[in-house]
Amino acid sequence: MSIADKARTLTDLYAAPEILRVVNIWDVISAKAVAALPETRAIATAGHSIAATFGYADGQIPRELMIDMVGRIAASVDLPVTADLDDGYGDAAETTRLAIGAGVVGANIEDRLKPFAESVAQVEAIVRAAEAEGVPFALNARTDAIVRGGEKPLADKLADAVERGRAFLDAGATAVFVPGVLDADATRTLVDGIGAGKVSVIGLPGALKAAEYEALGVARISYGPMVQRVALTAVQDLATDLHADGVIPASTRALN
Repeated sequence: MSIADKARTLTDLYAAPEILRVVNIWDVISAKAVAALPETRAIATAGHSIAATFGYADGQIPRELMIDMVGRIAASVDLPVTADLDDGYGDAAETTRLAIGAGVVGANIEDRLKPFAESVAQVEAIVRAAEAEGVPFALNARTDAIVRGGEKPLADKLADAVERGRAFLDAGATAVFVPGVLDADATRTLVDGIGAGKVSVIGLPGALKAAEYEALGVARISYGPMVQRVALTAVQDLATDLHADGVIPASTRALN
């Protein structure tokens, strides 16, 4: 598929009645392992996990390293790749252009609760940059209204998320990502306010199951850095077992 075809495929996955389930990866081999599964429809990167791979804290990795890695991932699989591009690295439009040049056809870019008008303008700039490249880029515009909302009541945080989400969609975003542990009531509020098939969530410990979010009208569920944490937990548990004179499990698969 051409990059435009991959972008259209990703956009269609957001619009489908079935929730888009993406298992976040962080390098070429993790991307290939997930892409090999018949259930996988798209690949999503985890910015936190890529930063950790290079020894950086979340959000602190230089843009050139992030773009290089997501480009390597995009080149390694035949599926559409959507990338976590943090807050756009000070120039979200240029970051989008670079990501598209690297083969990426969608992205999460966060508002970090910057002023409302500035956040909306950023979405508009991303959309214009993608249009200039001729790619129907699937922007999963992230608002941190809940995770950065401080001590405000949850109802106020949800109202902020709805206000920003509606504005992001009006500015051309494909969907709105609202991270946080969302129960059924909070999810209904977001879906009612932003729109069915327009809300994206994260599957953190304590969150609902994907099928439950799907029934509530959510478009996408991702898992952020949790996939890498599960993998590293398995590595540490195996190392503990091997230090105790254990053996490599016979069920181990060759994935590289």
